[in-house]
Amino acid sequence: MLTLDQARKIISTTFAKGAEMGLKPLSVVVLDAGGNLKAFERQDGASPGRFAIAQGKAYGAVMTGMPGSAQMARAEEQAYFMAALNGAFGGQVVPVPGGILVDQSGVVIGAVGVTGDTSDNDAAAGMAGIEAAGLSGRA
Repeated sequence: MLTLDQARKIISTTFAKGAEMGLKPLSVVVLDAGGNLKAFERQDGASPGRFAIAQGKAYGAVMTGMPGSAQMARAEEQAYFMAALNGAFGGQVVPVPGGILVDQSGVVIGAVGVTGDTSDNDAAAGMAGIEAAGLSGRA
């Protein structure tokens, strides 16, 4: 189970890594294995619409079992499939890097969605947060 303390650690370390990398203000969502919101924070200066993007990145990852990078590759190869999949999930999937699966001992226990900078930078900052919480991630 993904704990609230782990979610908070993921968020705080993601923000710290973003600052270290010189990234734009970030927003971070942490979802449990069922796609339910565990925690969310938006840095000062991040636009309010970033919640929906971060949530969509994390939701897509946990619901499909594919990190954002794999979803993006799938969208490029099979656009109709990803469009249909997104329709099945009510348009909540944002298939780009920054949607990271979180696992513990090989079992998916949640997902993290990071947005605010480039998608690859979002993913790198999020991975640092996940690792700092003592967990593994698939970006």
